Amino acid sequence: MTITRLAALGREEPRLLTLAQRLLSVAESGLPSMLLPGKEAFAFTMAGHRSPDGSWALERRGTSTRYAAITALGARFLPADRQRAVLGGRGAQEFTGLLIESLPAVTNLGDAALIAWAAADTGHPKLSDALDRMNALDEEGRPQYTVEAAWVLSALAAARGTADVEGRLTAARDRLLRARIGGSPLFPHATGPGLVPWYRAHVSCFADQTYPLQALARAHATGDGGGDPRALAAAEACAARICELQGDGGQWWWHYDARTGGVVEGYPVYSVHQHAMAPTALFDLADAGGTDFAASVRKGLAWMTAVPELAGHPEPLILDELGVTWRKVFRGDPKKAVRAARGLGTRVVPHLRLKPLDRVYRPVSVDRECRPYEFGWMLHAWQGGRV
Repeated sequence: MTITRLAALGREEPRLLTLAQRLLSVAESGLPSMLLPGKEAFAFTMAGHRSPDGSWALERRGTSTRYAAITALGARFLPADRQRAVLGGRGAQEFTGLLIESLPAVTNLGDAALIAWAAADTGHPKLSDALDRMNALDEEGRPQYTVEAAWVLSALAAARGTADVEGRLTAARDRLLRARIGGSPLFPHATGPGLVPWYRAHVSCFADQTYPLQALARAHATGDGGGDPRALAAAEACAARICELQGDGGQWWWHYDARTGGVVEGYPVYSVHQHAMAPTALFDLADAGGTDFAASVRKGLAWMTAVPELAGHPEPLILDELGVTWRKVFRGDPKKAVRAARGLGTRVVPHLRLKPLDRVYRPVSVDRECRPYEFGWMLHAWQGGRV
């Protein structure tokens, strides 16, 4: 029997089902305003500005190809009429076709990989064009950022059964597995040296964990026969570790030590991690036959309306009338001083905490921005998959 992720959530915690449905409504209401007028592209961010009367207004800033592709990946799970409402009158496949047409001008591997992934998932007839562009940008032997390398693997896994990708998929999977340092279950920020300064080469972020574990789970799930046990084991180990480290309030922490598997600095805590990125990765792992970490997903989701950091400074992170969720809760320290100090300190002394910094720079600031990809992954997490 197949049930939706939302139905499974309702069985476990009905109050969180209400929260998830609320968030999905906010996503669908907010995404159309993030689409740039007269263009088939999404803004990079929506910045909130508060008027003297207390009301909020939003300003579009920048343009993002990758955010458009992520939005298509999530929107494809909506009924056709709701896809068109979110994507400027086009369905997910048609919108993805516009992104494929833009590929000759795309020079970033991550952008190309996301477009290829969307092309595979929407069944676009020009998938081969998208794969060709991605492959052309993925220079053999060249280190890549881990997030982008993971998107390559997810795109190739999605293309299985439609295109001959086995050789490249094996190489992409092996690249992620080799990137890990020693026996750590966590992934570094890059797959090899040269992209990150030496003094912070050990520091990786939450995205460096969720996207690889998702990609490896998908590689296992789409494989023939017994799948890919090594890929599944690596995804399992990563997921288990980030869930073990999850905060008491459900926080998914931000910076990790890829050597030791510990936390370097927890803040900021990002809304997208709580309601979208952790759920979509951990759900995909469960769908692939891995461990069900739904309890951690629920704990993280609950943070959205019970933010312990803001207990003395209450401010909602979900603004239904604006169609946004505020981006993050952070320390407000000048020039990200705490992250810098802990990054440098743990390079020399692993597990160094510098605890006085927690008292000086408390995480009570709110970043009042919202980005389209946050809602794209939210739709992907809660509308997609199977349980």
